[in-house]
Amino acid sequence: MRRFRRTLVAAALATTMVGGTAGWASGTSQRAVTGPPVGSDAWRADDSLGRALPDPASATPGEVAHFFATLTPGQSQLLVRRHPLVVGNLDGAPIALRYEANSRAVRAEHDPRYARLAEPGRQILAFDPRGRGQVAEVYGDLASARHVSVVVPGADIDAATFDREKDPYGTPAGMAGALRAATDGRTAVIAWAGYTTPVGIGLDVATGDLAEAGAGRLARFTQGLTAAGAGEPALFCHSYGAVVCGLAASEVNATDIVVLGAPGMRAGHRADLRTDARVWAAKDPSDWISKVPHVEIAGLGHGQDPTAPSFGARRVPADLAEGHTGYFVPGTDSLRAFAAIAQGRITQRDITRGVTAPEDTAPEDITRGEGR
Repeated sequence: MRRFRRTLVAAALATTMVGGTAGWASGTSQRAVTGPPVGSDAWRADDSLGRALPDPASATPGEVAHFFATLTPGQSQLLVRRHPLVVGNLDGAPIALRYEANSRAVRAEHDPRYARLAEPGRQILAFDPRGRGQVAEVYGDLASARHVSVVVPGADIDAATFDREKDPYGTPAGMAGALRAATDGRTAVIAWAGYTTPVGIGLDVATGDLAEAGAGRLARFTQGLTAAGAGEPALFCHSYGAVVCGLAASEVNATDIVVLGAPGMRAGHRADLRTDARVWAAKDPSDWISKVPHVEIAGLGHGQDPTAPSFGARRVPADLAEGHTGYFVPGTDSLRAFAAIAQGRITQRDITRGVTAPEDTAPEDITRGEGR
């Protein structure tokens, strides 16, 4: 019993270190933002089209996509003007229409935290001003891109900090920009700060509560991408974001799930994720996440290290990355491997460069063509 208590205390203390990107700070308990977008009640009551609008709380992304496909351009524009926050966050709605709606919604906030989001040319695919704010921004042409990636961040990220200039490769915007550049602009990459992340060091990062709420939002977001005509994305999940991706794995539409600097995925083995997506894991030698015990006891901790051979994920090289936020730094082996995964170029040539797969992986599972 004494050993159990020591293990539990160690797990609680150690896993509170998994703060993701902002360094050392006292933890502040967060309440997850969930549910349909702001303005949903007014949307449901709107009879301006002479027909019921899809319920944001219950309509599937496929049903949303079908609804918008029946509208004239004028009807779509009417809904954007009347309900920008709903249209902008309605998974399955046309991509260009969501950009327009969110541009309106951001400007209407008149909040200095979001001033940069209101700049011309930004492609905001989701914007939720509740709580600390949530946002998703697209880099590239999502409608025509052959390959799509989504960056899922760890702690201390919200609508005001997801593209901060300090520590750029530790933010989803910096990661997304670096990944797209590494593919020579051949992909579309989404910086998805679409869930309530933990703040600082506290109980939130040691438990899966916020990750569970985020997992549902991530699953619906990816389903909305495919319903709107975009390709199935590869997910790149950093730090606490790996917990989100682990819990969402069985529901997301994704070709690949790549975790980096992960405290765990709330799973003991790749098979426990119940996904057909390829699962990859990276951890550089200097990442302090290695000091976090990979345990899960009484809801504390996040389980097995995804880079452990026994977990069964494919290993991504990260010898040239430095620290917890260095995986997307240009010139690193990790970024080079991420770019190959993002483009679907998982070939034997990539494997020999250091991208490794479990010994039981069939050859056809790691070969998807040599061309870019």
